[in-house]
Amino acid sequence: MTKKQNGWKKDGANCIRGLLMGGADIIPGVSGGTVALILGIYTRLITAISHVDSQLLAHLRDREWRRAARHVDLRFLIALGIGIGAGIVSLGSLMHLLLEDYRPQTLSLFFGLIVASSLIVARLVQRWSWAAILLAILGVFVAYAVTGGRELDNPASPLALFFCGMLAISAMILPGISGAFIMLLLGVYKQITGILKDLPKGDLSGEGLLALIAFAAGCVVGLLSFSKILRWLLSQYHDATMALLCGFMVGSLRKLWPFDNRFSQKGEPLSERLPEWLTRSLPDCLIPDELFIPDTFTVQVGLCLLLALAAAAFVLALEWLSGGPE
Repeated sequence: MTKKQNGWKKDGANCIRGLLMGGADIIPGVSGGTVALILGIYTRLITAISHVDSQLLAHLRDREWRRAARHVDLRFLIALGIGIGAGIVSLGSLMHLLLEDYRPQTLSLFFGLIVASSLIVARLVQRWSWAAILLAILGVFVAYAVTGGRELDNPASPLALFFCGMLAISAMILPGISGAFIMLLLGVYKQITGILKDLPKGDLSGEGLLALIAFAAGCVVGLLSFSKILRWLLSQYHDATMALLCGFMVGSLRKLWPFDNRFSQKGEPLSERLPEWLTRSLPDCLIPDELFIPDTFTVQVGLCLLLALAAAAFVLALEWLSGGPE
């Protein structure tokens, strides 16, 4: 096989790797960073992103195009990016449908994914000091309070989508943290997947195109800026950062609880079961007024439980295949 043919073969393999990462990133609870780690390209990806720096600008200023391409590993990033884009577009429509028509079952799946992912992130903390424990607890309370809000009923503005894109893309480079899950918490997941659903059919309005461009621009800015910040935090305060992220994931499980009276009137709200003194002392954002625990074991309850366990087993199996946390 010639050198050129071998290069195209590597590009094809990187496209497939990107396809798997993109498919993972569109699913709340599965991290594209985790898939990159499993596929053995995580270090190369982080290195390539971090090389968008002053040295790259110097090469571009001096019109040293080949050196610039080698410095940023451009061929690798292009092939991977094509695969990621294809994976996101192909699964976007499916996820939109699932959240619209099979919400309890889909949320059960996500719930299991996050439970298992939070265990993986907890294992990444090398030493659970008191500071790490307190940060994890803080993360739980903050995320639990934030996720008590309702999802946005109205489409987010282009500016809001820009900042949502910045936050969501930063999660992609962290194993165990899902960018799609952050989009779900911010209330823009269904809006973006709805646009992606219409994209392959060419049924895209000017408003939808503007929203997609704003979100994509936020992703680019976030990837170039937050990647450096997160790398610095993980290198200087690794355990503290991972502990806080783990707390965020556990606390945000509130958003994924599948039994919710806003979508099915089948149970007594948990707020009715809390002691009166507790409901008086807690802020409203901490009281789960719409969530409930099923009183009877039905087929739907059993299916939700089975999906959550299967999802958790899937994530733990992926982590096992990768050889465990780094």
